[in-house]
Amino acid sequence: MALAGVRVIELAGLAPAPFCGMILADFGAKVIRVDRTKVAMAMDTQARGKRSVAINLKTAEGVAVLRKLCVQSDVVLEPYRKGVMEKLGLGPQELLKENPRLIYARLTGYGQSGSYATAAGHDINYLAMSGLLSRLGRSGEKPYAPLNLVADFAGGGLTCALGIVLALLERTKSGKGQVIDASMVEGAAYVGSFVWKSRSIGMWDRSRGENMLDSGAPFYDTYETSDGKYMAVGAIEPQFYRQLLKGLEVDAGELPPQMSFSDWPELRRIFTERFASKTQADWSRIFDGTDACVTPVLSFDQVSSHPHNQERASFMKDSSGEESPRPAPVLSRTPAEPCRASDPAIGEHTVKVLEEYGFTSSEINQMLAAGIVEYNAVKAKL
Repeated sequence: MALAGVRVIELAGLAPAPFCGMILADFGAKVIRVDRTKVAMAMDTQARGKRSVAINLKTAEGVAVLRKLCVQSDVVLEPYRKGVMEKLGLGPQELLKENPRLIYARLTGYGQSGSYATAAGHDINYLAMSGLLSRLGRSGEKPYAPLNLVADFAGGGLTCALGIVLALLERTKSGKGQVIDASMVEGAAYVGSFVWKSRSIGMWDRSRGENMLDSGAPFYDTYETSDGKYMAVGAIEPQFYRQLLKGLEVDAGELPPQMSFSDWPELRRIFTERFASKTQADWSRIFDGTDACVTPVLSFDQVSSHPHNQERASFMKDSSGEESPRPAPVLSRTPAEPCRASDPAIGEHTVKVLEEYGFTSSEINQMLAAGIVEYNAVKAKL
């Protein structure tokens, strides 16, 4: 796999950092999640392919163990607020002195500098600070955050993974590691570059929810079907729009022009009535094989059984039968080979990992007895 041989230490966190770690693990990196001790269960739902080591970082001995893991690895991924790792003596300056090749990725909401650097926040706050939230939502309604996808996962975890891969590539030339300052505010804004840079060509001249791509256009929206399901319509170009009208059995000559903003409410009314006259399955049969850009809005229960997704094996099941998306993109020579075993229990791999990093059995047993590390063997042989 593409990242085979890369060793990653991931400090346990929520949402964006675990996603970043899962991406690296899916593509071959050996990712070790460092958990706290005395925790009943892991909150990491993106632990696929990772191993878990439980360390008591409230002890000097535990901090020393983590230091040894970090300086013998290629990547450290930490999701804490600014200053937390420095208080432990494990900041990038200290660790890079011991391992100049180390890549130290810091994934935070507001970044490592600026007046908000130590402030708490969540996806909706980062999205708001990026400027994008002001553009999301329907006309006449308040701004709407689309789940926690844009800042946490696109601007956060995915962008951080890109930074790590870039740093690994650069290290092959310079032999040196570096620090990655991944801010979810800036990552979200960067993901939204199209929105920012398209303002100059008039794509966002109208208020929120009244433009072509933000639910303002009737030919770029979702419509309810007679069985309470939905179809997604993206018929922007004239040739695609003609296909849409043909499928709906609507006479173009009896409609106002496609780009007549003032007539969009009337077009939306007509489309709403037409889509409500048939089931989702009916409309899928009508539009499949056309260029109308009309597709069913698939539920999680439907998505893997859709013929296209089935043919590409776009979704996979783990050993417990739980379904999730296959890693993307697909590489022709070194594709991802996602682990299908159950997610690790906290401390499941403590002993094995410490042995790999040079600790003796006697040292490990002493640390276990003293509560410096924790080992949970429940799943160790599954």
